[in-house]
Amino acid sequence: MTSSIAMNLCYLISALMFAFGIKMLGKPTTARRGNFISSAGMLLAVTATLFFHHIIAYQWIMIGLVLGTLLGLWKAIKAAMTQMPETIALLHGFGGLAALFVDWIAFDVNPFSDVLTQASIFLSIVIGGITFTGSLIAWGKLSEKLPGKPVVFPGIRLVNAAAFAAILVGGIVFFGSTAYHYPIFLMVLALSLFLGITLVLPIGGADMPVVISVLNSYAGLVACTTGFALRNILLIVAGAFVGANGIILSIIMCKAMNRSLTNVLFGGFGAAVQNSDDASGKEVKAINVEDAFFVLEAAKSVVIVPGYGLAAAQAQHAVRELGELLEKNGSEVKYAIHPVAGRMPGHMNVLLAEADISYDLLAEMDAINPQMPLADVAIVIGANDVVNPSALDDKNSPIYGMPIIRADQARHVFILKRSMASGFAGIENPLFYADNARMIFGDAKATLQALSAEFKNAA
Repeated sequence: MTSSIAMNLCYLISALMFAFGIKMLGKPTTARRGNFISSAGMLLAVTATLFFHHIIAYQWIMIGLVLGTLLGLWKAIKAAMTQMPETIALLHGFGGLAALFVDWIAFDVNPFSDVLTQASIFLSIVIGGITFTGSLIAWGKLSEKLPGKPVVFPGIRLVNAAAFAAILVGGIVFFGSTAYHYPIFLMVLALSLFLGITLVLPIGGADMPVVISVLNSYAGLVACTTGFALRNILLIVAGAFVGANGIILSIIMCKAMNRSLTNVLFGGFGAAVQNSDDASGKEVKAINVEDAFFVLEAAKSVVIVPGYGLAAAQAQHAVRELGELLEKNGSEVKYAIHPVAGRMPGHMNVLLAEADISYDLLAEMDAINPQMPLADVAIVIGANDVVNPSALDDKNSPIYGMPIIRADQARHVFILKRSMASGFAGIENPLFYADNARMIFGDAKATLQALSAEFKNAA
């Protein structure tokens, strides 16, 4: 067996491991195993590449390997669950940057290669540049180092259109002339980095889960185009897997929001937020833990709606304990999951799985909504926008038309919040003022623990 055949065989095995690993990520019970299989496939691919390409100087590779491993371990240990969204955005950005550097070197080594290689390098620079700076802006918004609300300025769409046009013109000249090859390359790179900033800045907080999915897709696409530039089959396959996965997930999430992908990416969501008139002149009604306990004690059906506030309070274990006590008391407990709850795709699923809450208790939005009118109590924990009735009846609301979890239809609604501040999207929620709603102010974890203590004392 020649070294070329052996390397391609390793690549084929790696690609199959990627495919099976991605499929297994679709279920919480097999997700960890799928992640391990995909990681092992990547290790096999990297090892085969280093071995069969007869690399004779490994010192820089080993230095990078050690530094990357240490940084990865440090970040994985340090990052809290609330930091997962911005961490993932940052990783996407560095993936785009790595591909950008590889293509830059490929261009520097042979700036006048064949058309396929030049086209692949050109696309990689554009997509990689947008991915890197766009991911940095997403990281800043998600970590609240930048404003979560849309940041827009007059003429931003014209500026973006002009930048796109300049990139297209640069591409035409890039392929048609050799006179200014390197300056055009640098111009396209600079414009791509600029576009990554101006495309993500106008996108508001509620759309960040979709943005992360799109950036994930971009990172896959740039890996795919880099594979064409390097003639590396596995990079093409792996990049196509990631790119397709990101696009499909983005479309699914946009469908859950009843919006198009172009509207999310170019709509400037929330730039002109108008509060609903339904809440004007009304006051919220608060309830203490002791009174809330008496209602929960008599409840036969309880639906818990988790949101980012649950992650912020690190209250996933506290909510599991309360759920178990409710079940022992004779209540049927369900956890209602909205596709865009939290700040990244699957945020709530991961959070609840960390607390070992049974997947059978999780109900998707379409499955739980028909049951909501029969629920005695809905407990909303830090989920603002995904239970906001404005999406149904307020045409002035930026989220009008977005399907929501109908927590408002439960007999009683307990809303756990620190204050009356609006959610990450900055939108007022008339549910807070509804006749059947009661606010329980304070830290969500402390509130849930206090409710559990009431059940234990009553036992």
